Amino acid sequence: MRIKDMTRIALALACCVLAPLSSAPAWAQDQAQHLPTTTLGAGMYNIKAEVARSEQEHEIGLMFRTSMGNNEGMIFIFERAGQQCFWMKNTLIPLAVAFIADDGTVVNVDEMKAQTLDPHCSTKPVRFVLEMNTGWFTKHGVKAGSKLSGEPFGTPR
Repeated sequence: MRIKDMTRIALALACCVLAPLSSAPAWAQDQAQHLPTTTLGAGMYNIKAEVARSEQEHEIGLMFRTSMGNNEGMIFIFERAGQQCFWMKNTLIPLAVAFIADDGTVVNVDEMKAQTLDPHCSTKPVRFVLEMNTGWFTKHGVKAGSKLSGEPFGTPR
């Protein structure tokens, strides 16, 4: 084989190896995402919640955040109700999580430690999951049976 042919083969092989890397999924990142927000209500408290709708947005969630405002969080919206389970991989701040039924009723609440792989799951099938700063739900009296309001639940805020 001539040098010219070997060079072409080497370039073709390099393209085959490197091409998949250039199209790595958006969720294969190491920085926080910032999504559009909606206002939710928990009694007299307003929550500014970023809205995660897509699978990629769900996978990144609140990863790589170093802080979050007092009444800020992220609501995860799923197409169908199911048992939703969350973990804290690459999540730098501890969070509280509420699993929420279609009508805005809280099914169950849990606390999650930063950077752990422990599963935190809904006790019933749900379409909505709300993550807030650790202790937020307890501090504001939100527990199983509490009702949240806002656009995702079809109720005005």
